[in-house]
Amino acid sequence: MGKWGGVIFSLLFFSPLFLGKIAEASRTTDGSEEWGYVEVRPKAHMFWWLYRSPYRVEDASKPWPIILWLQGGPGASGVGIGNFEEVGPLDTDLKPRNSTWLQIADLLFVDNPVGTGYSFVDDEKLYVKTDEEAGNDLTTLLEKIFNKNESLQKSPLFIVAESYGGKYAVTLALSALRAIEAGKLKLKLGGVVLGDSWISPEDFVFSWGPLLKDVSRLDYNGLHYSDSVAQKIKQQIEQGQYVEATKSWMLLESLISRSSNNVDFYNFLLDSGSDVASFTAIELSKGIALKRYSRYLSSLRSRSSPGGGGGGLDSLMNGPIKEKLKIPENVTWGGQSDNVFTELEGDFMKPRINEVDELLAKGVNVTVYNGQLDLICATKGTEAWIEKLKWEGLHNFLSTDRTNLYCGDKKGTQGFTKSSKNLHMYWILGAGHFVPAEQPCVALKMVGAITQSPAASRLVRRK
Repeated sequence: MGKWGGVIFSLLFFSPLFLGKIAEASRTTDGSEEWGYVEVRPKAHMFWWLYRSPYRVEDASKPWPIILWLQGGPGASGVGIGNFEEVGPLDTDLKPRNSTWLQIADLLFVDNPVGTGYSFVDDEKLYVKTDEEAGNDLTTLLEKIFNKNESLQKSPLFIVAESYGGKYAVTLALSALRAIEAGKLKLKLGGVVLGDSWISPEDFVFSWGPLLKDVSRLDYNGLHYSDSVAQKIKQQIEQGQYVEATKSWMLLESLISRSSNNVDFYNFLLDSGSDVASFTAIELSKGIALKRYSRYLSSLRSRSSPGGGGGGLDSLMNGPIKEKLKIPENVTWGGQSDNVFTELEGDFMKPRINEVDELLAKGVNVTVYNGQLDLICATKGTEAWIEKLKWEGLHNFLSTDRTNLYCGDKKGTQGFTKSSKNLHMYWILGAGHFVPAEQPCVALKMVGAITQSPAASRLVRRK
């Protein structure tokens, strides 16, 4: 059946055992997958899915790592998007992904915060309203998964985040460290990886206008309008008016869409594919951002495969995957996701630079990577917030020269990287917001180096 034949077979035919009405923990017969719900608070249920790598290498000097993948949104599903669209073992056609990150680590996907994907709440008052609350819920989930599993405790956990997930990642890392120090959580934190992450909204909104002007998607008028709204956002953030800042962010996205003829916020070389500018601000907050996620990733599949890709992710997750995982009948994948964004509206524009500083000061390895063509979390904005760090090693980091990145048999430079002490950064060329989907070879090589996986040395180019 091949290496992934058993995975596909189990996906279609395996039926897990239940513990009560909601499956607290289920697994495939061969133990290669585990999943279930953790009640992180009364009536607040978070779904997780763990894959154990068939490529595992035993090396006493280099323990086998686990990657916890955190999606953004807020309200985007890691179990769905990160898993099937980016780094998991199967793609949305349920075909093996040759660039899966299982080649270098075990993978843990979580639908975070509660209300995202398959996760759900029984009471609307239980949605999280801050990144810290999300981090606390995730810490509770890790306690449930790791504390009774000595095998997992031997592997360093790397929190890898994308987009808004970066804000969850830094608050989770600090919460997890407190739990570890208090003896409540049994795991070793390997590091935090921030991929195209929304760490400083102010720096990103100020990057949009100049970047788009430089690549001819905005003219001087568009630049002026963009900068004026960005200034308003800056003032609102300084005054603690975060809900108002979120509404101004929506206005700015709409303005840029009109002025640029609908530039794609996930790859500024492309058009978004629909008239986002025609939506009102409230419509933008009610799921348009997630639809852009799906549309852009679908366009990646159509460009990379002769058949143009398979069915939609929503149909997959509410069809065969829901059946395989025995998700409760009344739970719809993504059914509460719009509410997740709405409830985080007051935290959405808050920066998390201080949390990055705190992690660096504690000696935690922090890696930042950015796709060259990303707009929503543009490299220009990422570099701006990094320069605001108060970390004692910042000067040495900024003055360090970069080294070139190559991968497989592709010709030409594919990126750059540099490190100083426990801060590392990767610039990935030719990629937009979703680096693993757009540059899978160099992304896999990068994460192999970050995790110091014992399998990293044997990686070969995989499309």
